[in-house]
Amino acid sequence: MSLDEYLAPHYINRSNWLRAAVLGANDGILSTASLAIGVAAASSTREPIVLATLAGLVAGALSMAAGEYVSVSSQTDIEQADIEREKKELEEMPEIELQRLADIYEQRGLKKETALQVAKELTEKDALGAHMRDELGLNEISQAKPIQAAFASGASFTVGGVLPLLVTLFLPVHFMEYSLYGFAIVFLVILGAMSAKTGGSSVPKAIIRITFWGTIAMGLSALVGYLFGVNV
Repeated sequence: MSLDEYLAPHYINRSNWLRAAVLGANDGILSTASLAIGVAAASSTREPIVLATLAGLVAGALSMAAGEYVSVSSQTDIEQADIEREKKELEEMPEIELQRLADIYEQRGLKKETALQVAKELTEKDALGAHMRDELGLNEISQAKPIQAAFASGASFTVGGVLPLLVTLFLPVHFMEYSLYGFAIVFLVILGAMSAKTGGSSVPKAIIRITFWGTIAMGLSALVGYLFGVNV
């Protein structure tokens, strides 16, 4: 390991925005491509395919951002409620909270006396911070950030959704569904590789996972288009 690698921030620092970005881009590629494939399987002209794909892109991006904001905000509300409860407990029963903190450290491997001493010193410095981190499991990395998550999801969905839209705009209508499928797989492979590199995980594993489920989703969409579509 080089010195630069040693000094680089841990991958976990990227977890909040990376999760939302990968989810958004993956959903953007899959949902718009699947929608376009379904329409293309039942259409012989370009306009319905492009219109459906564009509508799906806009609606999906807004829905993704709003859904992420609401869900992460709910998590934030729960976290804040626990923090307020912890503040109250520290005011009303400080000795019990001190012992609770010491018990946590003892369970992690410290001797009883050492655990109590550590708990006392951390309580003197920042009692609430110590309990948030060690009792509730909250820190700056793990705490939910609704706006960041919403922006990452909405923006990445848009980027992912634009790619299938470009296919519907410029490639021949004949066998459009096959073109969409092929390019979507390529887009998913690139996304899987990028997300794995950014998160420090296995690239082949990420690519296999994302392309496998993407293939199933698009295949089912094409099947629906063939079964229920009417040529337009």
